[in-house]
Amino acid sequence: MMLIEETPVADAALPVEAFKAHLRLGSGFGQDGLQDVVLLSFLRAAVAAIETRTGKALFTRGFVWTITHWRNDAAQPLPIAPVTDLTDVTVIAGNGAEIAVGPALYWLEADMHRPCLRSTGTALPGIPASGSVRLRFDAGMGAGWADLPADLQQAALMLAAHYYEYRNDTGLSEGCMPFGVSSLIERYKTIRIGAGA
Repeated sequence: MMLIEETPVADAALPVEAFKAHLRLGSGFGQDGLQDVVLLSFLRAAVAAIETRTGKALFTRGFVWTITHWRNDAAQPLPIAPVTDLTDVTVIAGNGAEIAVGPALYWLEADMHRPCLRSTGTALPGIPASGSVRLRFDAGMGAGWADLPADLQQAALMLAAHYYEYRNDTGLSEGCMPFGVSSLIERYKTIRIGAGA
């Protein structure tokens, strides 16, 4: 299984000015934008950490997911949510030959926590021996910062500030995720029940 982000989050989508205000950085000096690159890197790290902990894409972008077998013949849960558009399903034979799967054979079950690719018939298309299937889809809560829920905005700013404040600390004395951030993102985590979940 391999999940690849095809389109990264644009710098313009990240709230550098809001982050500066959150950090209470001084302004009006000749070098106001001097730390912008550093601040962007901490915002990106915070967004990535929150996405990893929750299994949710905050900013809408394209992904490619390649797997070698279906988890279930009739339905395949997707690795990240919320999926807004399933654009392509392609079966790849062991020799590299690609067979496009028509949209009449599947449908996307939209779900905030666990979207699924579902068969319109009794089973999803077969995957040949030594082959795989490639799924292209768009996932995310919105294109820009203003599209994100307020609690996730706050969590990202708090975590980025934590990374900024402790950027020289290489130990894990207090843990990596502050309690305030953990509590804000808790309701977005996928609940897994059972041994096969």
